[in-house]
Amino acid sequence: MASIIGWVLSAIFLIVFLAAGYFVLATRRIAERAERTIPPAGKFIDIDGNRIHYVEQGEGRPIVFVHGLGGQLHHFRHPTFPTLPGYRLIALDRPGSGYSVRAAGSSARLPEQARVVADFIATLGLEKPLLVGHSLGGAVALTLALNHPEAISGVVTLAPLTHMEDAIRAEFKALYIKSTPKRWLIANTTAVPASLKYAPQTLDFVFGPQKWPEDYIIAGGGMLGLRPSHFFATSSDIVAIEQDLGAIEKRYGEITVPAAMMFGSGDRVLDHKRHGLPMRDKIAGLDFVLLDGHGHMLQFMAKGEVADLVKRTAQKAFS
Repeated sequence: MASIIGWVLSAIFLIVFLAAGYFVLATRRIAERAERTIPPAGKFIDIDGNRIHYVEQGEGRPIVFVHGLGGQLHHFRHPTFPTLPGYRLIALDRPGSGYSVRAAGSSARLPEQARVVADFIATLGLEKPLLVGHSLGGAVALTLALNHPEAISGVVTLAPLTHMEDAIRAEFKALYIKSTPKRWLIANTTAVPASLKYAPQTLDFVFGPQKWPEDYIIAGGGMLGLRPSHFFATSSDIVAIEQDLGAIEKRYGEITVPAAMMFGSGDRVLDHKRHGLPMRDKIAGLDFVLLDGHGHMLQFMAKGEVADLVKRTAQKAFS
């Protein structure tokens, strides 16, 4: 009997080992293809132990762009840079995202991410840039406006995360992995193949109710999400939100720099009624724009409106 149990356990172990090996190899192949297709596009700089990847274009007063959850700098470089001539445009991969590497031992907490962006601005010698943030990048931008107001001249947020949700949404539960070892294991085995399999559904959710653009996968950098490091960073980001956002949302009235915000009424990721409309009463003089029927990815689907808002805010901020 004991020998039979031992044989069964050995067989189970072998099956698990082979399955894990298959997913590890599949993950590596998918990630290598993503990196060959979309290699690093800019420069690297060390900020407090974080290796930050960034791109810049143009001349003039500086505008710095911070992407959202699961994104990377192409979320602004591709759709937004061509619409803003006359400015020095800088987009960075947040620590852990894209080709940026998060410092060992550092967290993904909002105040820390805001500090890294503030130090990035100082290290590049940018003179009080306008800061533009999308989604989670909007939360980072608002945190920076609160904790480091001297670093910027104004802030524009596109579909920003501004308030704590009552519970983790079903669409984000696969990312909410509090155990670091478990997060690493999933990132390097099943996460990337699963992300590839369900990519159309994910894009429908993120871009809906509008159809995602065909050039998003490569030109928009979407394929870079198919890497274990990217999944690990995205999971770290979403787990860290709850540590600080509740306190941050109580301080929005302290923001004094020129501020603007845009939401789409059809946003499936962040409800404008929870994250947008209340902000009109919390930030003095907020330039708030609500686009009827638009979804979450405003910089791709409302390029002209986004450019107009950025220019309008830049005029106030740089005057």
